[in-house]
Amino acid sequence: MDAAEKNGTGLHGLVLNICTVWALCGGAVLLAVVGINLVSIIGAATIGVAFPGDFEMTEMGVAIAAFSFLPYCQIAGLNVTADIFTARASRFWLAVFALLAALVALIFSGLLLWRMYLGMLDQRAYDYTTAILQVPVWWGFAPCLISLALLVLAAFASVLDAISDFSKR
Repeated sequence: MDAAEKNGTGLHGLVLNICTVWALCGGAVLLAVVGINLVSIIGAATIGVAFPGDFEMTEMGVAIAAFSFLPYCQIAGLNVTADIFTARASRFWLAVFALLAALVALIFSGLLLWRMYLGMLDQRAYDYTTAILQVPVWWGFAPCLISLALLVLAAFASVLDAISDFSKR
């Protein structure tokens, strides 16, 4: 990675900045879910009334938050790795593994985006809603699709980074 990318310019830096903001938004959604659960628990314990549909909002909010973290983990290189297998690998093989991992991430993120999009269309066509709040389920798919599109972009940038690193070896 060159100095421009480390300074936040170039494709890697741009994608990193976008994914960072998106992950922070996911964190805010997760904090809102915690707040809703806190209000529900306190309400149930003190006045005997829980927040209606709290589990529906928790389910949707946690899914949105979890998906929002994926692009950041990809572009920042924070995915789980098995260093025990690569501890003695040469720089060449580390570059090969990084390129393969980035290509696999790109393929799977594209596949997930495609299938989730079709799933959202089905949810919308069947007008499936949550039981208590009657929130259309496809609304939860929309931010997840944005996350997956960012994951595709992050994986693409990772492929370019890995190719660049590989060519330097």
